[in-house]
Amino acid sequence: MVPFRLLSVLATGALVVGAASAPAHASSASLAPVTDPASYVNPFIGTSHAADDFPGADTPFGMVQWSPDTSPHRPDGGGYEYGDSAITGFGLTHIAGPGCRAAGDIPVLPTVGTVDTGATDSFSHANESATPGSYTVSLDNGVKTELTATTRSGMARFTFPSTNRANLVFKLTGSENGDTAAEFDVVNDKEVRGKVTSGNFCGEGNSYTVYYDMVFDQPFRHSGTALAAATPTTPRSNASPSAPEARNRPVLHGTAPRTAHTFAPAASGSDGYVTFDTTTHRTVQAKVGISYVSTAGAVGNRQAENAGWDLAKVRGAAYASWKSLLGRVRIAGGTPSRQTVFYTALYHALLHPNVISDTNRRYPGFDGKTHTVDSGHGAAYANYSGWDVYRSQAQLEALVAPRTASDTAQSMVDDYRQTGLFPKWSENNGETHVMVGDPADEIIADYYAFGARTFDTATALKGMIANATAPNDNRPGLAYLEQLGRLPSNGKYGCCNFYGAASTTLEYDAADFAISALAGALGHTADQQRFTDRAQDWQNLFDHGSGFVRPRDASGTWTAGFSPTSGKNFVEGDSWQYTPMVPFNVHGLATAMGGDAAMARYLDTDLSSLTGAGGYTDLGNEPSLNIPWEYDYIGRPYQTQKVVRQVQDQIWTDGPSGLAGNDDLGEMSSWYVWSALGMYPETPGTADLALGSPLFPQAVITLPSGRTLTINGTGAADDAPYVQSATWNGTAWNAAHAPDGALSAGGTLTYVLGSTPDTSWASDPSAAPRSYPGAPSFTDVGTSGDTAADSANFDGAGSSYSAHALATAGVTPGSKVTVGGITFTWPQVAPGAPDNYEANGQTVRASGSGSISFLGAANNGPASGTATVTYTDGTTQSIALGLSDWTLSGGTASPLADNAVAVTMPYRNHAGTASDSTRTYVFATAPVALSPGRTVSSVRLPSDVAAGGLHVFAIGFGTGAKAR
Repeated sequence: MVPFRLLSVLATGALVVGAASAPAHASSASLAPVTDPASYVNPFIGTSHAADDFPGADTPFGMVQWSPDTSPHRPDGGGYEYGDSAITGFGLTHIAGPGCRAAGDIPVLPTVGTVDTGATDSFSHANESATPGSYTVSLDNGVKTELTATTRSGMARFTFPSTNRANLVFKLTGSENGDTAAEFDVVNDKEVRGKVTSGNFCGEGNSYTVYYDMVFDQPFRHSGTALAAATPTTPRSNASPSAPEARNRPVLHGTAPRTAHTFAPAASGSDGYVTFDTTTHRTVQAKVGISYVSTAGAVGNRQAENAGWDLAKVRGAAYASWKSLLGRVRIAGGTPSRQTVFYTALYHALLHPNVISDTNRRYPGFDGKTHTVDSGHGAAYANYSGWDVYRSQAQLEALVAPRTASDTAQSMVDDYRQTGLFPKWSENNGETHVMVGDPADEIIADYYAFGARTFDTATALKGMIANATAPNDNRPGLAYLEQLGRLPSNGKYGCCNFYGAASTTLEYDAADFAISALAGALGHTADQQRFTDRAQDWQNLFDHGSGFVRPRDASGTWTAGFSPTSGKNFVEGDSWQYTPMVPFNVHGLATAMGGDAAMARYLDTDLSSLTGAGGYTDLGNEPSLNIPWEYDYIGRPYQTQKVVRQVQDQIWTDGPSGLAGNDDLGEMSSWYVWSALGMYPETPGTADLALGSPLFPQAVITLPSGRTLTINGTGAADDAPYVQSATWNGTAWNAAHAPDGALSAGGTLTYVLGSTPDTSWASDPSAAPRSYPGAPSFTDVGTSGDTAADSANFDGAGSSYSAHALATAGVTPGSKVTVGGITFTWPQVAPGAPDNYEANGQTVRASGSGSISFLGAANNGPASGTATVTYTDGTTQSIALGLSDWTLSGGTASPLADNAVAVTMPYRNHAGTASDSTRTYVFATAPVALSPGRTVSSVRLPSDVAAGGLHVFAIGFGTGAKAR
């Protein structure tokens, strides 16, 4: 193995673009696959430009990441900035590229001379190298440090100058977010142990305790503790739920999350040290075990995983573990630079989640108790950057490491069993509630879809449905979602860290679709349909006038001050970046935009920037990752091929700045891996893959089933991203999606690539990847039982019609209401269930002729718009539709001229107060004549309602009407 040193990058300051030279167009049959993929990994990629990766020693999904922390920057999580020139310590734990400070626990620094717990050691990159599983640096103070790791332990060799004051300083107060309850205990002259408590990720108040035990191969002469200034922790913020935030910089919005173990940083603390005499033996070896359970666990981990003192053997084993795992994807051909970028991205994508259980199978639960790993599983796992990794890292983890992914899924199920909640953004054994949505649904469903199925799927699905239907801290906006079909920008959410109502609606929709996908895979067809339908709630925020997803107030009015480039009511993005985030129904989104051509124009503009300029697509952050692949769904896969290659060329390089933003626990790196393979898991919870084009002449993937998927790219070159033709197992393949079963049964997908686009390949609508439109019906809950007033929300302020009052007036589910000679059927649903359409362009199936009338009312009205009738022959007719306010403005207004009162009730229900005496009404519009001799097939409700909410309970047909 050849360690990476990056001398040329340091000397020139240049970024080495992986596409600099085009590979020869060798046939895939003549190419030799990479035999040692670990040798292509450059751990220094992503250690600058705010990617926040780390270069130190680790194993796949390991508990220990023994890596240098640098000064003055010490980036979030990774701790290492390539532009820095001093090391503050070698921390035992690190997280790759989070958006807030995390981990960096128990930094150990070798120094010479007088003990100084605040010391730093300068260094040069010329004296530094790293490979998977090891890190080496010769510091300017004359100490050479060599680090390696097992899953739960680390091993170091410190070669000091000849001195009687060779120190190892334990910076116990030096976790990235500060520490409390730090302990440094001397067991004997060769062993020290202790613990630190840290946490407070993004200021959220979570806490965890990590225990350590370190032994040396020679006795130290002195030891002690010294007072040290505490590392400042992340301050709490309290931004409003609608406030925009910078990408990769999450902050606390609204009420702080509830946590049973709140972190309280110490104002000051003590660091420890040991001093060796190296005048005779200059080399000091150290072994350290850590545990999140106990000191005994740390000792046990060290003893079980590294009983000897052979650093080369441990380093070799760590390297071999990476070589084996990375070898599940074997590429052939391409430039060495491209191969380095690819395997480094794959490496970064497999750093997390992390083992949190000890070798004795004990681990700390989310309930504060110690648990044992479930029978049949290898370990418990932690650290879920949910909002990030559900998009493509979880799928890659399942594909490449199905046993780990199955154990991770089971760990998430166990977290649910312990607390009633799945982890959202958890640090070790504590939930932080950072970010939004309910991403565990996508992660677990993705694990299953991509081949990781050895976990308690029944409990997983049951818990996912429970969290999606009963109020809980993961979905503080659940009541709005169920009653209004959207999250209003002026809603009241309480706990926990809710914000970005418009984009969070889309996050819940994606989570709901993932639930439906897993339910379908497990044979629960009713739940599958239920959640597929609810996933279409994005339509309630799609503004047909502007063509964007927009925030709406609780009343139904579009929130004032909207700009598609504003981050207000969105999470780390804007509407240009979020409107395409309907990955399970791209066809439906295109239809809402006005058709494929309209969506193509949208994408062309949106993808005119790849880095967020002008508010457009930002491929350096998660909300945009799906966008380049959506050309596949509208008959333009050649544009996906073009844009994805542009991203690979412009953003990804083989230097320290080779990522465009936080790596987010491997999510951004996983996107690159998928893109280089020529495919992307666009649709959450499914194994559906949208196709691009392969970057390499060949890639062979060992699947969870043990079979292989071979992807051949004949003519692959940086300037040849365009698919000219393709075959699947030798038969012509003309679709923009991977064949069904490709990730289970395996096979061979062969492309012929060229430098000019073939606009006809996979352009037919039948060649598009699947969209899942569901069969959505009513969008609003308008009627409640008198003893369950909070089950409905007709007006967005918690008020609703009384089912009892309606029944007293003769209106019950399924009953007939006749007004002006037209008979309507009242919705056949129970109180508390969706029973009306809040008009926003929904298409309602209906059949009739003669004349048409609508039964309904407005809230904050009157409200009006234009409905469109479609006949069976394809012709259409526009109809003006207006409805009066359901309370006639508290009794101060009169019905609209063409509205007749259909039902009158003496009171209404109101959440929190049961009822009030406000009189309420349901109205019927005057019949409008339809085209003679034609039969209606559907009615498109207005999409141009300017203010308030226009609610339709039923549509009726009859004879006798005026034309208007």
